[in-house]
Amino acid sequence: MSKKAKIDYSLYLVTDRKILGSRDLAASVEKAIQGGVTLVQLREKSVSSKKFLELAQRVKEITSHYGIPLIINDRLDIALAVDAEGLHIGQDDLPMIKARELFGKDKIIGVSASTLEEALLAQQQGADYLGVGAVFSTATKTDAPEVSLEQLSEIKKSVSIPIVAIGGINLGNLKQVIGTGIDGVSVVSAILAQEDILQAAKKFREFI
Repeated sequence: MSKKAKIDYSLYLVTDRKILGSRDLAASVEKAIQGGVTLVQLREKSVSSKKFLELAQRVKEITSHYGIPLIINDRLDIALAVDAEGLHIGQDDLPMIKARELFGKDKIIGVSASTLEEALLAQQQGADYLGVGAVFSTATKTDAPEVSLEQLSEIKKSVSIPIVAIGGINLGNLKQVIGTGIDGVSVVSAILAQEDILQAAKKFREFI
């Protein structure tokens, strides 16, 4: 069984420094991992490459210490520079086939999908998992198209790779989302915007 096949997608943390306020990103990620997060995606849309690299190096030290895979959002160069375990790409980013060619077959590549067609194409092109959403409206990604729970369930039944639901997921709607049979949930504010990040992650972990 390959290392990739053993990845636990159940509680997938996506970072957003804006909602952390003055709190340190690396320390916050560490607390979330201690609370039960199984995968971390570092997402930085508005910093220089130098700053992104510095953040990625710090977060990578923590994820490696706990044996948690680090996924870099969008930026293949950063993912390669810190030897991250994975890369997550959207529909407007580097094409999946090119990303695989450059990143290597042993690395995890996830693709965002909001329709069945996008999901099937990503699987066909060799994606390791799909981020499907936004299931609920979300303040952290305002441009994401909405995906109903019925559509999420249909995509899950139609593909054989793991599916992580994304968008506005919190403890209040978690049961509905898990009910679709997906492999994991992607969480931003419901963990990182909370006063006690460790306890917030623990509550998700217990529920899942």
